[in-house]
Amino acid sequence: MAVDERSLFNARPETRPGRYQCPRCRRSGEYSIRWMRHSKKDRLPSGGDESDRAKFAKLRDYLLRLDDEVTCKTCGKKFEIPSQHSLIFLDQLEGLPNDEELEREINAAAGESDVAPPGPPAPPPASTRKPSGWK
Repeated sequence: MAVDERSLFNARPETRPGRYQCPRCRRSGEYSIRWMRHSKKDRLPSGGDESDRAKFAKLRDYLLRLDDEVTCKTCGKKFEIPSQHSLIFLDQLEGLPNDEELEREINAAAGESDVAPPGPPAPPPASTRKPSGWK
């Protein structure tokens, strides 16, 4: 039995932020990207046999990117979004850290603290050499 994807998944639009770099002006920016979320339905449609049930059990929720290009906020030129992430399974997104956690981990690994130093840095020690004056 051939099963249509629309009978297996509920589809609804979604907008997610994405950070991309313009190839023309080399500036990075945060862009709003349209995705279609496909969520697996609760049960298999009627008329399915045992092999269809096994296939239905293996299905996963996924996101399908609708936007292929965005317009640069700086120079105004359209550029193509890299295509390696046009389809993403939702179970792959669950364990990923968010941007703030990632920055904290990078700073901790580099030996930097999250807290800014109090006040300006101390000036270098004064020279011990006597000035010779103008001649």
